[in-house]
Amino acid sequence: MDGGGLIFGLMGGRQQAVTAGTIGDDEEHPHVENEMMIDEEQPVLEAQTSKAVEELKSTVQYQVTALRELRRLLSKSEFPPIEAALSAGAVPLLVQCLSFGSPDEQLLESAWCLTNIAAGKPEETKALLPALPLLIAHLGGLKKLSAEQCSWAIGNVAGEGEDLRNVLLSQGALPPLARMIFPDKGSTVRTAAWALSNLIKGPESKAAAQLVRVDGMVDAILRHLKKSDEEIATEIAWIVVYLSALSDIATSMLLKGGILQLLVERLATSNSLQLLIPVLRSLGNFVSVDPKAMLAILIGGKNTEDTDIPDQIPESVTGVLAKCLRSEHRVLKKEAAWVLSNIAAGSIEHKRMIHSTEAMSLLIGLLSTSPFDIRKEVAYVLGSLCVESAEGDTKPKIIQEQLVSIVSGGCLPGFINLVRSPDIEAARLGLQFIELVLRGMPNGEGSKIVEGEDGIDAMERFQFHENEELGVIANSLVDKYFGEDYGINE
Repeated sequence: MDGGGLIFGLMGGRQQAVTAGTIGDDEEHPHVENEMMIDEEQPVLEAQTSKAVEELKSTVQYQVTALRELRRLLSKSEFPPIEAALSAGAVPLLVQCLSFGSPDEQLLESAWCLTNIAAGKPEETKALLPALPLLIAHLGGLKKLSAEQCSWAIGNVAGEGEDLRNVLLSQGALPPLARMIFPDKGSTVRTAAWALSNLIKGPESKAAAQLVRVDGMVDAILRHLKKSDEEIATEIAWIVVYLSALSDIATSMLLKGGILQLLVERLATSNSLQLLIPVLRSLGNFVSVDPKAMLAILIGGKNTEDTDIPDQIPESVTGVLAKCLRSEHRVLKKEAAWVLSNIAAGSIEHKRMIHSTEAMSLLIGLLSTSPFDIRKEVAYVLGSLCVESAEGDTKPKIIQEQLVSIVSGGCLPGFINLVRSPDIEAARLGLQFIELVLRGMPNGEGSKIVEGEDGIDAMERFQFHENEELGVIANSLVDKYFGEDYGINE
């Protein structure tokens, strides 16, 4: 495009990784006693918490009772009295209660208290540093409930930030946590998988690469994606999101194991929003880094020459993505459009396959009717389908047949609306598509089509725009295609 950088036609896709979140209260815990949570006044709650810590200090015989009361208080209200517990000296006492040889219920209750403290403010989470070695040590223990609770606490700590993740990794948290997902089922597997996804989320790739080198880890991930219930599969899929976004080694190992087939199967068979989001995100990440993988998932069930990619992918991914584009959930529409944009950034074969599917009519409709964030993702797809992939700043060659088809489908008004958007990236996408229409439509029809949709007016708003780059692009298009000689022969 004259005067500006290109987006459509660049080789390769865009990767994403999103935080998996933290679990800090009792709401979803498998061992919660269904207690009635009644919010007291905060000062009263804080006073009760300080008293509970003092009772924990003074009692030996009834430590479990005192721990249970402290855990109950830390589980109350939207704003649990974590600061009061810390000020009263709870953490050193809870660390003592985690000592090896302690009764099972004492281990569970103390780990549970630490879990809730770890879900507090950043400075409150950091107060758990003295407890981390024992929390990690109990991950490999035979006491299943306390091991699960310790993994939950570690997941909350890991979710707080990179510095705390690095501390956990340096203290050896990853291998025992990884081994906890090896069993076929159970809440422990789900909790450990969630904690593991928080631990490897980066931005450094070292932890992701370390994880896939744990013996049996790749097989466990693939097995859970294939056979496990949707709750476990959801947490495993988040692990895959981070592995595929951060580690080339992990990406290669998972592709060789046949993960694409499993992801497409989950997309085709599940209606769980919680599962579909990380599955879509993982699929898009794989697509963005492996062109052969892109072709394999587009050709549903057909053989490829690449021995690393299985033959029997059950359904063309475009059909499954079309299902997501039709969903009532906007996040699924956006994620599906993002995956398609990564596929559309591939070879001309990829572009032609997408263009020939039912996804096209859905995409064109979404460009006009969807919320802004979805329209922007759809614009990436449609624009990329109109040009051959190019490297660097080379102007991409237009695929005229597909450009004509997409413009005839009624997408130009949607792109012109993006030009009018205050979002700079969206405006650039709109201008780039207008350039394709002006340059690529046969018989010079592009100028008339753009003018008929008020495209000149949309571009002229950039005449004195604060963004110099977009101003140069827009003004050069107006001068080149709508200059003094425009319409003179008519």
